Amino acid sequence: MRSRQSSTRTAAIGRGAALLIAIAVIVSIIMIANVAESSPLFVSTNPKEKSPSQASLSIDDWVWPLDDLNQLFAGSGLPWPNWLAYNVYQPLVSVNESAEYSVGQIEYLPGLATNWTVSPDGMKYTFNLRQGVKFSNGDPFNAYQVWLEMYGFYYLSGNSSSWFESYKIFDMSNVSFGAATISLINSSGGVVNPEGKALALMSNASWPIYAPSPYQLIFRLSSPVDYFLGILVSYCGLVFDSQFVLDNGGFGTPNSINLYFNLHPIPGTGPYVVSQVVPSEYVEFVKNPSYWGSNLTSSELELQPVLDPGKANSVVIYAKSDDGARFSDLTSGMVQISEVAASNFGAIEASPQTFSYFKMPPWAGEITALSINTNLYPTNNTFVRQAIVHAINYSALNSSIYYGQLAPLVGPEYPIWKDYYDIGNFGQYSFNLTLAKQDLAEAKIASMPTFLLRTISGCAVCSEAAMAIQSDLKQIGITVAIQSLDPSDYYSPYGSYTTNLAHDSQLGQLSFLNGGLSWLPYSLTPAEPWIALVSNSSQWGNWAVYYNPEVQNCVDAFTRSANSTLIRSVCAPAQAKIFSDAPYAWIGVSRLTEAFGGSLVWNKELVRSLMIDPIWTGASSTPLFNTIEFTT
Repeated sequence: MRSRQSSTRTAAIGRGAALLIAIAVIVSIIMIANVAESSPLFVSTNPKEKSPSQASLSIDDWVWPLDDLNQLFAGSGLPWPNWLAYNVYQPLVSVNESAEYSVGQIEYLPGLATNWTVSPDGMKYTFNLRQGVKFSNGDPFNAYQVWLEMYGFYYLSGNSSSWFESYKIFDMSNVSFGAATISLINSSGGVVNPEGKALALMSNASWPIYAPSPYQLIFRLSSPVDYFLGILVSYCGLVFDSQFVLDNGGFGTPNSINLYFNLHPIPGTGPYVVSQVVPSEYVEFVKNPSYWGSNLTSSELELQPVLDPGKANSVVIYAKSDDGARFSDLTSGMVQISEVAASNFGAIEASPQTFSYFKMPPWAGEITALSINTNLYPTNNTFVRQAIVHAINYSALNSSIYYGQLAPLVGPEYPIWKDYYDIGNFGQYSFNLTLAKQDLAEAKIASMPTFLLRTISGCAVCSEAAMAIQSDLKQIGITVAIQSLDPSDYYSPYGSYTTNLAHDSQLGQLSFLNGGLSWLPYSLTPAEPWIALVSNSSQWGNWAVYYNPEVQNCVDAFTRSANSTLIRSVCAPAQAKIFSDAPYAWIGVSRLTEAFGGSLVWNKELVRSLMIDPIWTGASSTPLFNTIEFTT
């Protein structure tokens, strides 16, 4: 499971509802597509195609998107994987991915916004939008479209203060937005040509987001937030046609989001459009003939390949859960790109002349960790947790279980955010059995109970890692019972910090963060892992049930100040506290696109290069197919 977010379909869209996401993901995983396809050397012989000579691209993914293709769930970090991200839906703000992946530098670039300015106090962002851009159905792109999308997410969240991807950065006290507002907009020209009361409402500067003109949009924050642009690069920042939403039943309600768009995608401004959807099997895309970026110069596209019109005339993405089927499709030439899992990855590495695969930089955001329940006996004892983190042989775990593809990690931050990563230079926990035994003696536990370590059935790497940790802890006298659960049962206790606290005994003493498969951000900000993993405001991710006032002070600082020196000053003691309290055994940063031992693989005789999304496959597990460069 790649995204740690969840769909709520309730009044609180956020990072909760673990049961729903688990059930949906696993149902998707067990679905094996039964459609045979063939596209040798991009000349398709697929009968679905209108012309056998049409250049095409075929991709195998391991899972069907959770919540299908419905972008109304973006407030909760869904759908995932979002196969339409960037190819169909584009953000106001883009990212220089070359710098991000090559040297670990974050640089924001124009997307659907040509430029932006920031007020001296850092609280007002004014975006000037591209003119002449149209959605693929012909509706014009303008500031009113984006305005309604933003407040639509607020409405679907049940008017939550943390509606914007769980970041509490807007003062919504003056906002009154609901079904009546949507009805008013509908009856006053919509968002294509708003008039009268609707136009006055959209330009109302007392609200935190407003449109003073058709091609200018202003975000006014409640506090200066230096990384605000990073929240706009994905999910809530991906722009869709709000007028199409109004014309097709609207947003729905907080308790019942409009599901029409699950299989009838909302139009976007990107280089591709969805031409066919076969639920749980495949989605077909064709080039958008009216794509605004078709006239971009080669120098512009070299700087921002994410805006490229794309080289393939059509693209088909298949959902295939069977590892062997995906591997067979790739090696037989039926697809050009596939998600190859651990069971077949050795064969890929043994054929470097034929295959290439995507490898993450060591500062990426895909992390693996063991959560240690800080609220359940006896792991509520700090000495016990310290014993655990020093008893794990991280090097052996990496080499024997994770194929040597994990870089060291000191959480909760991930390494690209240098200002906030490992403040104090603690380094990864050391494997030290002598120290671990000393810590356990200091705990003064008269009779050590058997620890429960919960894992997901069907996840081979999870089971192998659990057994390795079981063996490690046995050396210091801790007996671990491994409980393998059906994913729906496994995830059912998890959700927000409050939910996890209420179910601490059900969680057990030990569990893998996000099930052991991976944890990924869904926005490009340094605040993300702090909010998710070590905060009492966490809506998804705090599986250690961890809270400390000193640490929370750091979490809150991210949304109260843009002063990195100030934030570091409060996060330095927080980092030290986390290192000492040991709520997690930080296992590593995955170098592959799948933390369970696989990655995106392509036939290098056909594909020269590709890009993934800027949040380390947190938006989609497939490549951005408009960025793919072919060898022929």
